[in-house]
Amino acid sequence: MRAREYDYYLPPGRVALTPAARRDDARLLVYDPSRDEVFFDVFRNLGKYVPPRALLVLNDTKVVPARLTLHKPTGGRVHALLLLNELQPGSTALKALLDRHVPKGALLRAGKSGGFRVVGNKGSVFDLRPDFPIARLRQLLEIAGAAPLPPYLRHSPLTERERRQRYQSIFAKKAASVAAPTASLHFTNRLLSRLGASGVRKAYLTLHVGQGTFAPPTADNFQKKKLHTEYYFVPSRTRTLLRHAKRDRRAVVAVGTTVARALESSARNRGPGLKKTSLFILPPHKFSSFDALLTNFHLPRSSLLCLLDAFLRSKKSRKSWRDLYRLAIREKFRFYSFGDAMLIL
Repeated sequence: MRAREYDYYLPPGRVALTPAARRDDARLLVYDPSRDEVFFDVFRNLGKYVPPRALLVLNDTKVVPARLTLHKPTGGRVHALLLLNELQPGSTALKALLDRHVPKGALLRAGKSGGFRVVGNKGSVFDLRPDFPIARLRQLLEIAGAAPLPPYLRHSPLTERERRQRYQSIFAKKAASVAAPTASLHFTNRLLSRLGASGVRKAYLTLHVGQGTFAPPTADNFQKKKLHTEYYFVPSRTRTLLRHAKRDRRAVVAVGTTVARALESSARNRGPGLKKTSLFILPPHKFSSFDALLTNFHLPRSSLLCLLDAFLRSKKSRKSWRDLYRLAIREKFRFYSFGDAMLIL
């Protein structure tokens, strides 16, 4: 199995450069593998398709404005993406992607707010040590940072304020991600209230999304069946709700591939506390922690497509991920982070 098996052609103009006017105005493709039935709808009608009394599991991570323009002593600019998802408690340095090589020992300034000393690197990932208390880092980013939209959204017409607001779920709480769990972006408070009134329950976990989520898996990834590392936390309340759902035979719906990865990792590494995962979900994979998957339409050759493929095969689906993507393209669905959604029952 190779990344090229997950390639596909997306016609020009199908990448959503802006989100739907209202979050739940996004379109929804629903596929029921047990009946081989496809439905086309809008996201606000999600409750028509979610199994009765289901448990929705959502990722409450928060995207930080992690893009910074730094300056060399000579005045030259260096564009940085700070990987706060990899920042550990007590650490005095953080990792960052820089758009050019900067020698060890160099000082990069972030205006008058402070600077970062380069203390090492591994390829394009650099270790930076701030010359100010690291507790002030989030304050600096709120002032001088920019929303870390993916490269394909570079030409999005949204203002910085709109980017920070719309590239964020309404229930985001724990700041550390450098990318949004995009399946969460479609929810509104009104929709969540309607789902709750119909008997659907919700639970939260946290997986801080890293830049590696969007990187095409390498041959080494496929051979070792491991991906980039991400940190996740499943609260005791969520673990209890999951146990009760399983006991009562109620469906568990993973909202997004980040939730799917966290749940499957947690099923293999039980117990409390912050954990890390390098789990690469690809066929064949036996899913044990959730029953339905809500997700967006993903980049070609991505590990997220591998996960989708594995889930469909585990359902003994007659339609492949490629069949569903062809349908979505034919029906003019919008793709990627600000695009539409798909529910696999």
